[in-house]
Amino acid sequence: MEFETGAIPLSDIDGAFDLQATLESGQSYLWDRADGRMYESMDVYGGDAWYETVVPPIDGVSDEQAVVRVRQTDGRLEWEATTDAVPILTHLLRLDDDLDAILDATPDDSLLERAYDAYEGMRLVRDPPFPCLISFICSAQMRVSRIHGMQMRLAREYGDTVTVAGETYHAFPTADQLAVRTEDELRDLSLGYRAPYVQRTAEMVANGDAHPNDAVGLPYEDARDSLTQFVGVGDKVSDCVLLFSLGFLEAVPLDTWIQTAIADHYPDCEAGNYTETSRAIRDRLGGQYAGYAQTYVFYYLRAGGE
Repeated sequence: MEFETGAIPLSDIDGAFDLQATLESGQSYLWDRADGRMYESMDVYGGDAWYETVVPPIDGVSDEQAVVRVRQTDGRLEWEATTDAVPILTHLLRLDDDLDAILDATPDDSLLERAYDAYEGMRLVRDPPFPCLISFICSAQMRVSRIHGMQMRLAREYGDTVTVAGETYHAFPTADQLAVRTEDELRDLSLGYRAPYVQRTAEMVANGDAHPNDAVGLPYEDARDSLTQFVGVGDKVSDCVLLFSLGFLEAVPLDTWIQTAIADHYPDCEAGNYTETSRAIRDRLGGQYAGYAQTYVFYYLRAGGE
């Protein structure tokens, strides 16, 4: 098997784009850098490294598993893939978003303006739902580099192996592949107390008891509640999956950095519980696209912007 190649001119998309900021800002743990330096720096912006992933079939986008490699250089996204990568990259990297219009729809706010200026072109990702769900189950109390390492180990140990042009790539395991692993096997991959959560959630999906896609089409808070049926999933993890996979751009995960932003910049949004605080900060960040604003603030603060 060999790669097809191509390029997407960045002039063809609405608004700026930065690949490194998008893929290394803590939204997705399913891509890897070919040079082995994924998540090496917290202040990521404007690099030209190759990133690679194995993408499962995506409804309405691609009917087959695909190996995709991409880098940003000279005003374009160069790609290598086992199929036409343009629709896949457009989907995964939200190249179909009008970024300028989205950010213009969020409030005039000095913190947001500083974050937008610092990471111009950072977009949300649209990860495949099951891998995204497992990634964020693994995210509790972990640094981004360790979360990423867990997902890479799961792929190497239990996912499909694909060889292209003499190189080997590892797909993230399917629910069926993870459901048959034991808790001890998952603990051996350093998942710790998250191991039974991952195994049981995979089992629920494999058995047809539930799927993260079931949240699509529900009102936002109902969608968040629906994801908490998975083992190890609370409101924050639900919001991460809604935002970084399922297209709920109003979702605002209340992680440590957003709680810091609330305490330091929006103290009147603190309501004493997740549901009410979430409603308040969503309104403050503009409602419909609050998740975009949140992601910029999250990364700006995490990278030491304040």
